[in-house]
Amino acid sequence: MDGIIPLYKERGLTSFDCVAKLRHILHTKKVGHSGTLDPSVDGVLPICIGSATKVVPYLMASGKVYRGTVTLGLATTTEDLDGDVVERQALTRPFTLAELTAGTAQLTGTIQQTPPMYSAVKVRGRKLYEYARAGETVERPTRTVTVDHFTLQDAGTFDADAGTQTVAFEVGCSKGTYVRTLAVDLGRLLGVPAVMASLTRQQSGGFTLDQTVTLDQVAAAMAAEDLTTILRPIDYALTAYPHVALSDRVWQLVKNGVFLTAAELDGATAPEVALTYQGATKCLYQWSEEKQQYKPLKMFAVN
Repeated sequence: MDGIIPLYKERGLTSFDCVAKLRHILHTKKVGHSGTLDPSVDGVLPICIGSATKVVPYLMASGKVYRGTVTLGLATTTEDLDGDVVERQALTRPFTLAELTAGTAQLTGTIQQTPPMYSAVKVRGRKLYEYARAGETVERPTRTVTVDHFTLQDAGTFDADAGTQTVAFEVGCSKGTYVRTLAVDLGRLLGVPAVMASLTRQQSGGFTLDQTVTLDQVAAAMAAEDLTTILRPIDYALTAYPHVALSDRVWQLVKNGVFLTAAELDGATAPEVALTYQGATKCLYQWSEEKQQYKPLKMFAVN
């Protein structure tokens, strides 16, 4: 049982909850997810089964797309609506779309982010949320992330009684980006407190929301002894790499970790290539300038 399940994670479940439930459903311990989603966030969560756990880093490296809403006028401890409100500043008028997009433009491209205290980032061996729950503060490391786009359709809705404005957005970003923090930073640029009100991951690991399956669907497929409808091959994680089909002779060399010339790989020129045999992706090879040959980078299967 090897492959990737493009799971739809429901709100209220942690990513580890999903892993635990799939271990029980599939009767296997070799299960891993490719990027944590907060309990309040739903959407695409690729899950790797069996030998496919070896491609988790490649799934995580792919870009992600989210859709959600940000509410301007209040802030919470967790930067989303799960936390306690720590600041309010009633808006006297709604921000215009031009004002909002001027803010999102400053949060697009390569930017620096400071992860929220309520996050799983580790500092001195402890997760930040452990410090936060203990009422402790600690210096948080900044990280460089890439935001491909941060777009708004309109200026959203203004609640004059509550003094808040809620705006829908879409974000395309690199791994490690905290969308909660983008929402808070948008408010900071506008001079008001802000909080992420809702979030759905639309795309991750090359999978889109309409390709996902639920835990119930996985359980039904397992009961029917037919996982072909929900299990995708590991190659879904490797579509960005040029593929080279191997002959029987070269496959025997690859199984033994032999370095290969470009000529043996059909004149390959890319820095990294995915090697296939009999239609299945077996490994990644990487060009070595020193050896002037391709060398093994990651082996996924040897038979």
